[in-house]
Amino acid sequence: MDSAGPELAQLLDGLAAAADPSRLRLLAICAQGEWTVSELVQVLGQSQPRISRHLKILAEAGLLDRFREGSWVFYRRAQDGDGARLARSICRLLPAEDGVLQLDRRRLEVVRAARRRAAEAWFDHHAKAWDEERELGPAETAAIEQALTHLFEGVSTPSLLDIGTGTGRVLQLLASRIGYGLGVDVAQDMLKIARANLDRREARNCQVRHGDMYQLPLPDASFSAVTFHQVLHFADDPFAALAEARRVLAPGGRIVVIDLARHEREDLREARQHRRLGFTDPEMTGWLEELGLQVEPSVQVPGGDLTVVLWSARLADAQVLPFPPHGRSEALA
Repeated sequence: MDSAGPELAQLLDGLAAAADPSRLRLLAICAQGEWTVSELVQVLGQSQPRISRHLKILAEAGLLDRFREGSWVFYRRAQDGDGARLARSICRLLPAEDGVLQLDRRRLEVVRAARRRAAEAWFDHHAKAWDEERELGPAETAAIEQALTHLFEGVSTPSLLDIGTGTGRVLQLLASRIGYGLGVDVAQDMLKIARANLDRREARNCQVRHGDMYQLPLPDASFSAVTFHQVLHFADDPFAALAEARRVLAPGGRIVVIDLARHEREDLREARQHRRLGFTDPEMTGWLEELGLQVEPSVQVPGGDLTVVLWSARLADAQVLPFPPHGRSEALA
């Protein structure tokens, strides 16, 4: 009687879990970001119990990661381990021209677009009060800004890209420490205020333009530093935004993320359109390392029930690896 060792048995279990058309579709979708069950129901057009059962099978086989934030549960393609390697291999074998998978991708874009339109409308409505909205961490906003400026002290920064620039606060803060600064944002009203703020500060070396953080209108390796200030907790796919930032980062450059540590403020989802309830240190540093960056010690600025963290990571001088503007690079598989 044939028998299988534990490694072979795990592989067979993973293959069996994926051997279903709906589960293959779910695996392909979850390779494109982090999704709730209700969002996956919209894409596949199947009942919630059926989708939940398929997700349970894939997660138990190690092909998907399942994680809870407050009352929301997210699913994404597995990040680590044998299951992750198998999931990436299966995704590479999926025919991109398949009609069903193409339809799923179109439906997924509809879900993304609707969510982004709602967020953009909220940003435009709150543009004038955006600097106050960002002050969700400690009351000591000055401490956060001091920590950020400290990262750029004594460091040559010919060019800085501030993604999700909002009212241009980061550019205003760092204008005297950089050669040239560009801020991008999808909210037009934000950009109007940012331009006025930069003009008021006479920050002639900085400008802003309309742009999507998932599809930056910029060439590869074009900036020596990239910042995200309280942006990624709004993102439906934080890793994809980081990967796009990595694409435009020049060798020797640095990415700095200023965002909230993981918290339990569920009310911020509806009140302020937060997609994620902050990030854990292993989660953020894991993403940065996956992108080939050398992570530096993080800085925490606590206050009240929320903590702001500054994560910083560098790209080695000689490291020039191509990364696609969307999702994970299969070169990392």
